[in-house]
Amino acid sequence: MRMYDLIMKKRNGESLSKEEIQYMVQGFTKGEIPDYQMSAMMMAIYFQGMNEEETVELTMAMAHSGEMLDLSGIEGRKVDKHSTGGVGDKTSLTLTPMVAACGLKVAKMSGRGLGHTGGTIDKLESFPGFSTGIDTDQFINQVNKVGVAIMGQTADLAPADKKLYALRDVTATVDNMSLIASSIMSKKLAAGADAIVLDVKTGSGAFMKSEEDAFALAKEMTGIGRGAGRDTYAVISDMDQPLGYAVGNILEVQEAIETLRGNGPEDFYELCLTLGSLMLVAGHLAKDKEEGRKMCEESISSGKALAKFKEFVEAQGGDGRFVDHPEEFPKAKIIEEIKAPKSGCIEHIECDEIGICSLILGGGRETKESEIDLTVGLVLTKKVGDQVKEGDTLAVIHANDREKLETAKERFLKAYTIADAPVEKKPFIKGIL
Repeated sequence: MRMYDLIMKKRNGESLSKEEIQYMVQGFTKGEIPDYQMSAMMMAIYFQGMNEEETVELTMAMAHSGEMLDLSGIEGRKVDKHSTGGVGDKTSLTLTPMVAACGLKVAKMSGRGLGHTGGTIDKLESFPGFSTGIDTDQFINQVNKVGVAIMGQTADLAPADKKLYALRDVTATVDNMSLIASSIMSKKLAAGADAIVLDVKTGSGAFMKSEEDAFALAKEMTGIGRGAGRDTYAVISDMDQPLGYAVGNILEVQEAIETLRGNGPEDFYELCLTLGSLMLVAGHLAKDKEEGRKMCEESISSGKALAKFKEFVEAQGGDGRFVDHPEEFPKAKIIEEIKAPKSGCIEHIECDEIGICSLILGGGRETKESEIDLTVGLVLTKKVGDQVKEGDTLAVIHANDREKLETAKERFLKAYTIADAPVEKKPFIKGIL
């Protein structure tokens, strides 16, 4: 088998066989196939596409390129959740203890944030002492004992994906549905769960800007998951404005805790209930979404979900006092209100710009080596469809640097469009596959 022949075959619009895809992925991972040939293949796939069988085989080959996590030591069905990321997305912090309190086993691998999207691990490290650097045995033991554990992704998990993504990033071949779907799903399949629930975002703060593309990606990923023998569901949710009100690490942790207490923002709570109900169905603990939803609501109203979150934080070395007293988290030195420049109705928020404001303040990473300031960010007070008067507070900004605050504030105001006429609020959950 020669890589040259496979490139030509795909360039001419033909399908690659399972054996050809395995040869290509294994050879590239081992360094036997050079970057320039794999770059040519990625460009051929970008223009010619891949059919459903090819996409499943590519995903499986990448998943098997390194360690396949064996979670058989965990009792019961294991359900994983993945979000395509966005602004203010603190879902795992509330969702995982909520479903664990219902009896579901959640063994989750998470990453750090890069750019304006915050990572779950960064947020959890707001708790002094919290560590995601646990080994597989500790991970499995904690899931059995507590019901939930979150660890950092291991270097041995889907190494082909890491190499391929780095290449796609510099050869303008990131934006292909099959390649995006196989990249995400290879890591999820390697992580060993029995079922996967996906939160696919759409809108100005999401990777998929249009609803059509978000549904196409969700269809592709659920097809891969089911093709690999895993129960897979996808929720398509709105990211045309930040999720909830808080954007920034500690601020988001505080909002997640408020939601576990039953006082969360409507959109964020709705997303947690929707994803949670599907996770319970996938875990065979609820017969349908309606029963799953009631179970999730009960775990919040009874206080079990909040207690589970504290137990989880403490199990991984974190200081659980902050779950009881989130107001005691460190605060930024400068806390100021951003005022509405005119009266009217909030028509649009350029969501990714709000994320960039948090990044400017120090709440995100420009590079992998960047240090995050956990205390900075923004808490919105007005969102799309809300009426405002001139001088009303649009958001409260938390900063440790006056110059950065002024830059972020200016950018924030440009991200808000205030119309004279009332604006209709769009549905938050766009669909479920």
